[in-house]
Amino acid sequence: MNIEELRNFCLSLKGAEESMPFDDKTLVFSVKGKMFCATDINTYEFVNLKCDPDKAIQLREQYNEVIEGYYMNKKHWNSVKTKGEITDKQFQEWIKDSYDLVVLALPKKIQKELNDE
Repeated sequence: MNIEELRNFCLSLKGAEESMPFDDKTLVFSVKGKMFCATDINTYEFVNLKCDPDKAIQLREQYNEVIEGYYMNKKHWNSVKTKGEITDKQFQEWIKDSYDLVVLALPKKIQKELNDE
C-alpha cells in the first residue's frame, strides 16, 4: 500500500480527518480528535496503528514487519513496515481495527454523533 492508498483508505472511514499536529513530516489520521494512524511522509517506512494489547503481541510474533510502536505507547501501538509481506488487505484490516478501537473509546454521545453523520 503506497502512501496515497493509505491516505485514501483512512479518509474513507467515517469522520476521519488528516492533520500534521507534531511537525511538517508526520501525517496523522484521527477521528473526533483521537489519532488512529500516523506515518512519516518523507520516508514512509512505517505506519503506526493502535492495537489491542494482546493482539499487538500476537501480530509482532507472527509478522516480521510488525514491531512495537515507534515513538508510541508500546503496549497499545504497533509500527507496521510498509515494505515486506503485508498485503493491502491486511493493512486495511489493521487500520480499520485501529479506527474501531479509537471510536469505541470515545464517549457514547460522540459515538452517536459520529454514527449520525
